[in-house]
Amino acid sequence: MMVDSVTGNDSVTATGIYTTQPTRVPKQSLDGEAFMNLLVTQLRNQDPSSPMDTNQMISQTTQLAMMEKLTNMDSTNQENFALQMRMAAANLVGHTVSYIDKDGATKTGLASSVSYEGSVPVVTVGDQKINLDSISGVVTPAPATTV
Repeated sequence: MMVDSVTGNDSVTATGIYTTQPTRVPKQSLDGEAFMNLLVTQLRNQDPSSPMDTNQMISQTTQLAMMEKLTNMDSTNQENFALQMRMAAANLVGHTVSYIDKDGATKTGLASSVSYEGSVPVVTVGDQKINLDSISGVVTPAPATTV
């Protein structure tokens, strides 16, 4: 193995599989685990002669619990909104809907089906696939008359 006399690096390490350092992608948000790690680190590194104030510790654990509950509420709200969009789209089937097409013209047609494949439900009107948030109006179908 060749060793460079100036730098002390061997040629195997310089050209081997470890030429690029692995990169670590930092978290973009603080979660409950991050706060718990901070609290545990704070407890480990506290001065034994003057420990952390009990009120301060209770305050921090309360903040952690509140943050976790708010995070759970946020995800529940997102799930509820997605469910409401699905229900609204399903209720459009059989109704006449108005929408603005890609040319900017207002079109009207009968909603025949709904697809939930994407993040926003897609309503089929004739041969067009229309995102639910692009529908601008709905007309209730006339009641069927019996003869």
